[in-house]
Amino acid sequence: MFKTLFENVQQRTPLVHCITNYVTVNDVANVLLAAGGSPIMADAPEEVADIISICTSLNLNIGTLNSRAVESMLLAGRQANVLSHPVVLDPVGAGASPFRTEATFRLLEDIAFTVIKGNISEMKTIHSGSGTTKGVDADISDAVTEETLEATVAFAKRLADRNDAVVAITGAIDIVADRNKAYIIRNGHPQMANVSGTGCMLSGLIAAYCGANPEQSLDATAAAVCLMGVSGELAYERMIRNAAGTSSYRSYIIDEISNMSAEILEGGAKIESR
Repeated sequence: MFKTLFENVQQRTPLVHCITNYVTVNDVANVLLAAGGSPIMADAPEEVADIISICTSLNLNIGTLNSRAVESMLLAGRQANVLSHPVVLDPVGAGASPFRTEATFRLLEDIAFTVIKGNISEMKTIHSGSGTTKGVDADISDAVTEETLEATVAFAKRLADRNDAVVAITGAIDIVADRNKAYIIRNGHPQMANVSGTGCMLSGLIAAYCGANPEQSLDATAAAVCLMGVSGELAYERMIRNAAGTSSYRSYIIDEISNMSAEILEGGAKIESR
């Protein structure tokens, strides 16, 4: 199901405007290049509206949040909406502090998002207005398991309907949903949690795939989630073969994305629909 989506990214080279986490900004830029896209990492309020006008899509990540970044995100997001460009929100750590939670809701109120991507705790915060997180990670009590899967799929569809957006809930089991349909994805490896930035990289990939496939945001998001997960699996196999550690694993993930083909992605994707 991903061949055309994958090829569109390779052929169209989506230019993704990222206002993102400064801890992982270099990794996000490199993973976009590896996937066939191109990054612009501009966050000055004075230029973001101009920058988004030359880009394909917008990626907003609140991982290292400050008041200046919120202003820039609002300006860029509003202009992206005017231009009908896909906009992705990664509400990193929503629920961890009042400032972070309030900023998340301000963005949601002012900007029409194409995709909202986060862990289950962040999504529960968006749903209820408050929540708990382990820093920027999901609360262990919220973890999506086989026992809670059906309820979480229904929750994802409700949240997508409420926000008129694709919802991507990431974790050991990933769920990508709009109001009518959900994909359950079982790709990835636990080692990915030991590398800072894999979630931020995924947000960039989602923005690239939606930018190259603007009429297929649900399937494009699922393709990006599978791409990241398959790459994480292949990178782990390489890490074990080379007796390497987490720094190498991070680089191997980017390598696997750059070496990915539509055939490898199709063959490795562990995906079902509900």
